[in-house]
Amino acid sequence: MSETASAAHLASHIKWLTEVIGVRLAGSAGERAAAEYIAAQGSTIPGVTVTTETFPVWERAVESELLQVEIGGQWYTFASSLFGAAPSTGGAVVEAPLVFFDSATGYQQSDLSFMKGAAVVHLGCHIESAEQYQRLIEAEPAFLLFVDIRFPGDGALADGLFPAYVHAYGARTTVNVAYHDVWRWRREGATRARLCVKGERRRSESQNVVLEIAGSDPAAGVIYLGAHHDTQAGTVGADDNAIGCASLLELARLLAESGLRHTVRLVSFGAEEQLSLGSAAYVRRHRAEVAANGRFMYNIDGSASALGWLVFTMNSSAAQESLLREVFTKHGFTYELTNEPCPYTDQFPFAAAGVPGLWVYRKNCVTGVYYHHRYDDIIANLDLKMAARQLDAAVEFLTRMSGDDAVSAQVAFSESEQRVIDTLWETICGGWGGFTMK
Repeated sequence: MSETASAAHLASHIKWLTEVIGVRLAGSAGERAAAEYIAAQGSTIPGVTVTTETFPVWERAVESELLQVEIGGQWYTFASSLFGAAPSTGGAVVEAPLVFFDSATGYQQSDLSFMKGAAVVHLGCHIESAEQYQRLIEAEPAFLLFVDIRFPGDGALADGLFPAYVHAYGARTTVNVAYHDVWRWRREGATRARLCVKGERRRSESQNVVLEIAGSDPAAGVIYLGAHHDTQAGTVGADDNAIGCASLLELARLLAESGLRHTVRLVSFGAEEQLSLGSAAYVRRHRAEVAANGRFMYNIDGSASALGWLVFTMNSSAAQESLLREVFTKHGFTYELTNEPCPYTDQFPFAAAGVPGLWVYRKNCVTGVYYHHRYDDIIANLDLKMAARQLDAAVEFLTRMSGDDAVSAQVAFSESEQRVIDTLWETICGGWGGFTMK
């Protein structure tokens, strides 16, 4: 294949998604506009068939947020951001005493009753234990002030609660607050907090956009490529994940006339920021076909930071890992490789169905990227020439894998890896039965 990926094409798509559309919350008009843009662009590519599937989500429909904290007898206003899928205060002002709680060691305590009726400052915004989340909700705090301890900045980062947890145990009003603000509260002896959130989560629909390129051999199976088009609140998500959507469209253009034996399905997922609801919905809906015919899932999410290094999270065979390293080395890329299953990616539901794959990511700090879920996740912070070279490597990797029966053959995960995947899929993602919104 002589044609190569175009940084200009990537820039055009990203600018439309981030500057014309902007914030793209799951279930919102912005997310729907992004899905429609991707479908329209995909339909212009010869050889590509486009379909769109919908699924239910909670839309975060916040009108206003006001957080005040009492310090030294005076009330001060601070930024906050309601978590996706969390209930608001319904416009009421809720006041409560402040309690500081570290999630790293705090759950070792046998009694959490001190949280009852309190505004709990929760150091850590991801609770990866369903038992701990259940204990937190049953303690009946007045509301929760979550602190993202991975990124100690001066802004309230956006995030979401795990939908399976909300379904199983309910939720309290939960907002994210800035790490530096919490530091001040602790240092200056803050005693109470008031929170008022107007607006409410509401039932809506999100969408998965599927761009399909038919393979020359229907029996060869399917190679999936994925990205997501939604964002968190307050961010236009250039790297998370307009770059992934732009990459899918560019890969569709490059692969459409490649003549691969395998059918290629490029899926732009909705509601990834609600813990990969879109990819989970897709895999649950098509479970039998995905499990029987899926050969690989190549997921792109946060791949273009101008400064940093590549990270591949890969659950696959040794032959696939070997080919990946050979090809990316040839294209001038080195990378950090981890084989630990990660539930925070659209690749993970495919792994739960037994399909090998990887997540392409690029860090610029040891915890990820400094602009994670922030206002400054903008196109100016991306290196699109480098991202285009990644796509050239991806095309060669996928083309060579498709042409080699030994590399593209179905593989089984190791017993230990499968056990980890099954546990995460069931406890954090809701398993194969999924859940209904309530």
